[in-house]
Amino acid sequence: MFTLRVDHDIELQLLQPHHAEELFYLVDSNRQHLRKWLPWVDSISSPEHYKQIIHHWLQQFAEYSSLNLGIRYKNILVGCISLNHIDWFNYQTSIGYFLGEGFQGNGIMVRSTFALIHYTFHELKLHRIEISCGEHNWKSRAIPEKIGFIREGILREGERLNNRFHNLIVYSMLAHEWKK
Repeated sequence: MFTLRVDHDIELQLLQPHHAEELFYLVDSNRQHLRKWLPWVDSISSPEHYKQIIHHWLQQFAEYSSLNLGIRYKNILVGCISLNHIDWFNYQTSIGYFLGEGFQGNGIMVRSTFALIHYTFHELKLHRIEISCGEHNWKSRAIPEKIGFIREGILREGERLNNRFHNLIVYSMLAHEWKK
């Protein structure tokens, strides 16, 4: 099973079908918090949904087209981070993430994102990474800004969320800009 050790407290782990219940509980117990920024939250209504989703993620992993990882903090599943739609022709991908509300403010997501970026540039040898965040999602936007991503612009009404469109801020990092 693929795992990426971030530090002594954090590990990024390829999720397996037996993690479905744990992942559902994380999302369900943070539903109000997560639905503010993630359009898919309300469509997840049982651990069975996650069994199907995890199966799909594992297929994508086998095809080298994405990488969906659980974030374990002190061995507790606290969030997820992913490389979405790996474009091998253009050597680029995008990162998505979420963290349970009670685990915010501990640097977990910054450290996890940092480790995944390092893996993406040094192991996968990709050239470009994007992160898109809701314009008013200040906590999510803080991640690429702290790590040194360049703000490229705004995707006007780039995502439908809770029956309304909202703007997305697009950030990027290029391999030669990564100094870590």
